[in-house]
Order: sequence, then C-alpha cells, then structure tokens
Amino acid sequence: MAMHAPTLAQWVGDPADFIASYWNKRPGVFHPEGGGHSSFTLADLDTAMSTGFFREPYVEMWDGDKLPARKFTTTRTVARGTPAGFADARRIRELLDKGATLLLRCVDQWHAPTRTLLASLAAELGRPVEAFFFVTPAGRQGLPLHRDDADVLVVQVAGSKTWHIHEGPADENWHAGRVTDQDGPRPPELLRTTLHPGDVLYVPRGFAHRASGDQGLSAHLSLTVREVGASDLVDTLRSLIAEELSLPERPLGEEALASTAARLLTHTAERLAGLDAANLVNRARARGRAGMPPAPDTGSFAELAAHWSTAPADGYPAEHRQTAGARG
Repeated sequence: MAMHAPTLAQWVGDPADFIASYWNKRPGVFHPEGGGHSSFTLADLDTAMSTGFFREPYVEMWDGDKLPARKFTTTRTVARGTPAGFADARRIRELLDKGATLLLRCVDQWHAPTRTLLASLAAELGRPVEAFFFVTPAGRQGLPLHRDDADVLVVQVAGSKTWHIHEGPADENWHAGRVTDQDGPRPPELLRTTLHPGDVLYVPRGFAHRASGDQGLSAHLSLTVREVGASDLVDTLRSLIAEELSLPERPLGEEALASTAARLLTHTAERLAGLDAANLVNRARARGRAGMPPAPDTGSFAELAAHWSTAPADGYPAEHRQTAGARG
C-alpha cells in the first residue's frame, strides 16, 4: 500500500500513521484542517434529480427495511413505452419528511468528479473503491446494525449524525449484512461519536455499525474500500490459467482426451510456476480495480461538433475518418 497517498491524506492526515494505527485494526475519527473533502454534495443531488434520468437501482429508500421502489419512483412515457423506476423527487421528499433515509448507490458510476477521486484513492490503496451517499432526517436511524464487506471512510457533508461502532468479527466465519439475534449476542460497542460537516470516520472491514441523524438533515458520503475474498482468488487463478491456453474444444477418443488433459496440466504448471500467495492476492486486487468505472475516452461531443465542417458523401467528415478508425 502506497505511503505517498495525498488523496487519503486529505481525510486521515498522515497515511503511514493511519495504516499503522487504524487500518484493519480499530475505528477512528478525524478532523482534517478545512474539513474533509466530499466530491458529492446536496447540490449535486439536486442536479442529479433535475436531469430526469435518475432511477433505481441507483436510488433507494430505507425505513427500517428497504422500501418498495413504487413508493419513491414513477413511470415515464417514452416512445410509446412506459419504463418504470425513475426517481420521483416529490415522493422522496415526502418519505424524508416521514423519517425515511435516502441512499444513492455507486455514485462513482454516474458522477464524474467522484469517479476521478475514487480512481486516485484506489491507486493509492491498491484496492477497488465505491461511493455511496446517504441522507437521513434528524432523530432517525439510517440502516440497521450491520457489517460491511469493506473498509469505509465516512465524510460528513451536512447536518450531523451519531455513529455506534461495535466489535469486528471474532473469526473468518462471518457474513456481511444485518446483525441479528441469530448471530449471537450483540457485539460490544467500541466507539460512539457524532460527526459534523467536514468530520471523517473510519470503520474497519466487518466492524458492526449503525448511525442516526442528530441535527438537521444529515448527509454523508461513504467511500467503501473493497477487499478480495476466497472467490476472488479462485477467479483470479482461473483467469491466470486460461491465459494463452489453447485446447481443442471437443477432443475425439480416449487418446485425444488424455493428450488434451496432459497439455492442460503442463500449461497449468507453467502458469503457476513462481506464483506465491502475495502475488495471487495482488493480482486479484488488480482485477478488482480494473472493474471500476473507466473515464470516458470518446472525446467531447462539443469538440466533435466544432470540427464537424463539411460532410462528404458518406456522411462522415473526412478529417475524422482516420481518427475514428484509430479509436476502433
């Protein structure tokens, strides 16, 4: 994990001290000078709502449990069809007034500044990162006590929110999601704190937590740092073995089948030669980062229009033909 981490430093101060003292070990509260930066604000939420494109599954509402989408979305008439799931700002406001929590998922997939910020953080931490945005009324709990399969950095954006952080898993046999009576006694509380705008909270992976709005309309950005698991390691190993592998799809006869199996075993041994546990983990993490939303590489339509001078007979500007071909 990189110690030169200016993106991480803007929330937790000295990255080396944070990694040594907090990462995977204990929760912590930070008060960055000038306040922790959030790439997404309530003004950005207003903009997203005003586009008319915002829809589930990017928007959810919770009130103890996840609410049915029909309670906060609407249908549209588009080309004689009636697609559903579009966010209805009026219904969302009514539910907020009644105490529900608004959750925006995967902000990095549809908000360019957040996508750019998370790309930098992921490069520093060597792990994929996602972003979620929560809006909770005062006096109401957001999500119930639960564990996340990720390390979480919470940046308070507006209002205030009180957090309760409980112990992490006792061993590797744990699950993400709601903590219920079936999981045994409620884990002991380690930290109780109230965040105000600009404050930052770190919740280690698997540590149970819940939060309630304290004063005003609370809004915070959650940056979830994903770690690989056993299934990711298996998938990475399969991908590594499949690299440069060329075998007949349907070998005919026992001899051909045995020959194909021998070739597969030889290829696997060659691909795994020199592979150790650390290398496999790093490869799995790299695959996770590769799955993050990429920055658009198609160029600006405004720039395209500015250079779209005279159209030839085939309808495409001659000066762009070679460029377009080069981009595939």
